[in-house]
Amino acid sequence: MAGTQDLLTRDQIAAALAGLPDWRYRLGGLVTVFKAPTAAAALELIAAVGRLAEEQNHHPDLDWRYNRVFVRYTSHDVGGEVTPRDTTAAAAASEAAAQVGATAQPGLFRTVEVGIDTADPAEIADVWRVALGYKNGPGGDLVDPYGRGPAIRFRPIENPDTGRLSVDVHWSLAESGPVLEKAAASGADMNRDHAPGRVAVTDAQENRLYLCTEEGREPEHS
Repeated sequence: MAGTQDLLTRDQIAAALAGLPDWRYRLGGLVTVFKAPTAAAALELIAAVGRLAEEQNHHPDLDWRYNRVFVRYTSHDVGGEVTPRDTTAAAAASEAAAQVGATAQPGLFRTVEVGIDTADPAEIADVWRVALGYKNGPGGDLVDPYGRGPAIRFRPIENPDTGRLSVDVHWSLAESGPVLEKAAASGADMNRDHAPGRVAVTDAQENRLYLCTEEGREPEHS
């Protein structure tokens, strides 16, 4: 079991990722997507990652889509942050992927959160938690205990607008450029005041989403 002294800072994570080109940092975890030559090879990779997880006693969140395997490592026992166990596991998973002929496509791994602007998060949090079957997460967020649904993030705002819901779409900084270009080309209003960590995108009907990257976002417990 990891302790808080094992938590990696953003600088330490960046240094580790320099030797893990298949992986990206995302909201307290290391993420990637492996594309295997066939669905059968993808299943071989899943089995190999499962064996590694048992050997290391460190289990990833994993999702299989035909010949692609989505993988996320985080240390749940320290609040969902990155520790050396995650970097070790990620390196081993990359080796397993290479052995079945899979290639990494980390840019395919997207993370979605629902943001709610509210003057009093505590007043409404239980309604959302119970209705969704979620649990309390870091920083007052609500999270799916099985890692499948989007997190709910409450944003304390003294006088929130009527349209209080928005969608946060998280991309890795390395892959965010083309996404922002395509969003701008679609005719959306782009507010880049807080880029590259967060760009507000508003469509023609004034619905808003945020395209977010890891830039400027520190681990919760660093």
